[in-house]
Amino acid sequence: MNKKTMIRLENVHKSFGPKQVLKGIDLSVAKGESMVIIGGSGTGKSVMLKCILGLLTPEKGKVWVNEEDVTHLRGRARKGVMSKFGMLFQGAALFDSLPVWENVAFGLIQGQGMNKADAREIAIEKLRRVGLSPDVGELSPAELSGGMQKRVGLARAIASEPEIIFFDEPTTGLDPIMADVINDLIVECVQDLGATTLSITHDMASARKIADRIAMLYHGEIIWEGSKADVDNSGSEYVDQFIHGRAQGPIEMEILKL
Repeated sequence: MNKKTMIRLENVHKSFGPKQVLKGIDLSVAKGESMVIIGGSGTGKSVMLKCILGLLTPEKGKVWVNEEDVTHLRGRARKGVMSKFGMLFQGAALFDSLPVWENVAFGLIQGQGMNKADAREIAIEKLRRVGLSPDVGELSPAELSGGMQKRVGLARAIASEPEIIFFDEPTTGLDPIMADVINDLIVECVQDLGATTLSITHDMASARKIADRIAMLYHGEIIWEGSKADVDNSGSEYVDQFIHGRAQGPIEMEILKL
């Protein structure tokens, strides 16, 4: 039996003035699947993510979430869709003015109207889940290392036990060991929740660890998609160059033409 599709992009186009960033994206992510989008800077990964989140509206095409067309939703209807989401931002994006526990509980308090005592209890439990002790909850984000901030960001992403979680460059700025710790935590937390995930990254170590399937975005188009087991035998020169981090190849040649 085919799994339910949780995220689907259908011929999505997005431009900024004359610059065409997305040029007809088609993508499906099944329920419980971990999809990772790879690609270099400026290829359209973040724009695609913002179209799914509703922060940007495509000029053409449709975005479906949980089999509902959400392309042009606004107001309360959009908020209802957003409540299904968790998000780990690239820079953790913690609120400096709030203690760590309140950062984790932010969506529960502000989004769901939960009282602070109950929200704090959930926040402390989620901090434990990502390997942080309850006393960390009382600290301010400025007192945390980069790796700890990422863990807090992950705790916030899973706090409401969402159906869908987005990871935006989850290992950027971390040393290789801490990056691997974050990748392991992502895999464990997602498996515990049974969540559907969409991640964007240029870190192949991260992609190989957290993905079920990988797609490569290049010049606003998905040029390859397959299981992570097949990425080393993609048959694409672009994918091969990117995953091995080689300076020489078709991607460099096109940069030199600019």
